[in-house]
Amino acid sequence: MRIDIITVLPEMLDGFVNTSILARAQKKGLVEIHVHNLRDYTTDKHKRVDDYPFGGFAGMVMQCQPIDACISALKAERDYDEIIFTTPDGEQFDQPMANQLSMDKNIIILCGHYKGIDYRIREHLITKEVSIGDFVLTGGELAAAVMADAIVRLVPGVLSDEQSALSDSFQDNLLAAPVYTRPSDYKGWKVPEVLLSGHDAKIKEWELTQSLERTKRLRPDLLEK
Repeated sequence: MRIDIITVLPEMLDGFVNTSILARAQKKGLVEIHVHNLRDYTTDKHKRVDDYPFGGFAGMVMQCQPIDACISALKAERDYDEIIFTTPDGEQFDQPMANQLSMDKNIIILCGHYKGIDYRIREHLITKEVSIGDFVLTGGELAAAVMADAIVRLVPGVLSDEQSALSDSFQDNLLAAPVYTRPSDYKGWKVPEVLLSGHDAKIKEWELTQSLERTKRLRPDLLEK
């Protein structure tokens, strides 16, 4: 799998994509992540990639030319399954979307910035608009990092225990059950006895009951799904 991230602040992403799970995935040869500085594709001699919006609106808008040039250069080298734009008014990113994107071969993520991008890019080049929540960030770099992490960990072979990803919260629209480790008694705080019983059926029943209870209490909206 290959993920290309287009940004005006590559330094925000360089460290993130080269540590932890993302770094291990790349070292294993399972994933490629490339960060592209949008300013390298502008024809402006001062390396500007934004301008004032028509209509007198506030803020600055990312221009068509550098974005088109960068995406065109990438598309000339390979086909892409999705060209994603990170934006607060996009489709909500969730676990099912991460699952789906993890099966793609090549993805571009364009990080929004300033007041947004020229809408013609969204109309003609973007295939998917994605938001990580109902709030506004200074730029889309954090959203791109969140998406990359959620997607890459699902690629087969990335995690040492692939079953771990399948039991994560939201995989079945339920929050995960509580987890515990040694010691079984710490300051009188005891691990539920059923987890020490070795009885697989009872443990599974406890796990489901706990998942349902926590979801009902913390995220009842998930149960509607």
